[in-house]
Amino acid sequence: MCKVIIIGAGPSGSIAGALLQNRGHQVTILERQLFPRFSIGESLLPQCMEFIQEAGMLDAVVNAGFQFKNGASFMFRDQHTAFDFEDKFSAGMGTTFQVQRGRFDKLLADEAARMGVDIRWEMEVTAVDFSGEKPKLDVRGPSGEVTEYEADFVLDASGFGRILPRLLDLESPSGFPVRRAVFGHIEDRIGCAQFDRNKIRITVHPEHKDVWYWLIPFSNGRSSIGVVAEAGFYQPWDDNATALQDIINQDGSLRELLKNAVFDGDINAITGYSANVKSLYGKGYALLGNAGEFLDPVFSSGVTIAMKSASLAAAVLDRQFKREAVDWNTEYAMPLQRGVDTFRVFVDAWYDGRFQDVIFHQNQQPEVKAMICSILAGYAWDEANPYVKNARSRLDTLVELCRAD
Repeated sequence: MCKVIIIGAGPSGSIAGALLQNRGHQVTILERQLFPRFSIGESLLPQCMEFIQEAGMLDAVVNAGFQFKNGASFMFRDQHTAFDFEDKFSAGMGTTFQVQRGRFDKLLADEAARMGVDIRWEMEVTAVDFSGEKPKLDVRGPSGEVTEYEADFVLDASGFGRILPRLLDLESPSGFPVRRAVFGHIEDRIGCAQFDRNKIRITVHPEHKDVWYWLIPFSNGRSSIGVVAEAGFYQPWDDNATALQDIINQDGSLRELLKNAVFDGDINAITGYSANVKSLYGKGYALLGNAGEFLDPVFSSGVTIAMKSASLAAAVLDRQFKREAVDWNTEYAMPLQRGVDTFRVFVDAWYDGRFQDVIFHQNQQPEVKAMICSILAGYAWDEANPYVKNARSRLDTLVELCRAD
């Protein structure tokens, strides 16, 4: 018998758990793995820091020694542009960190546990039943035994595991092409004069504008490097490691930057990562973060959306437990979706090349750049920003102006 069960101890699960626990509700997190464990999504956005602060974890994150991050730089052939997040339009924090997710996620989970959240490791949810008065979950423990859990409410923070979408037949097509990310951690050996380690670097492939690379530096001389393309782009290669290094070498600037790098880690891949669901909530449950919808890694929005969902859901659930009238659609799903839809507009425009025409434009207006910068910093819910409130029409107009200039 549990008050709240959260499936998954990643960022959305730990943030939601801490927020609810701090409001006086006993939370149990069931996590399938042991932490630390590898995960991508390593370049945080400043908006994340607002949610980390709300959960009471800011000091722990600031003092952990992660790589400071103040912006993003973009490269295409000989073109370069950079966004400093402190120059954004929206109010709020303007810096953040780039993190190895194994250590970062464990830190958040440890902080949630310190606040009283009961985290149970190596616990896999195998079946669910939401037909009765209270949700019931079958959970397999580390020794293989299966135990039935009952809760007043369940939050699914299982990320790409997508437990409730799979078990409750909530999966829905994402609408994006099937793309594949190939990635790994390397000892980068990049000289300080060559590279601003305080920014994520996004490089557009010199011949294929819908193919791009990320380079995320960490504080220990290592970096995360990855390439994203539609699945068919990788057909010439038989293995991930060869594909990654060959594609890196196709871009002159990256080839030079990483000429001394040591590719000493595993090279992994994820195919068809974009996901959606029929509904973000139902009787006795709500979906958080990637368990609900994941767009694309290009603007590092995944962790931000996950933490935003945790903040919204914890507030609605707290009021529900206090027997106040709540509406999960208007108070959770719709507000969350507004920011997701803003990111979606810019993701679409990135892959069709329109947003690249904007960010590489030679005569950028400071006021407009500040508004775009806010979205890149994660403030996709700030409707005081015209590029949030009317994202598609504003961006379409901006693209036309840039192309006509």
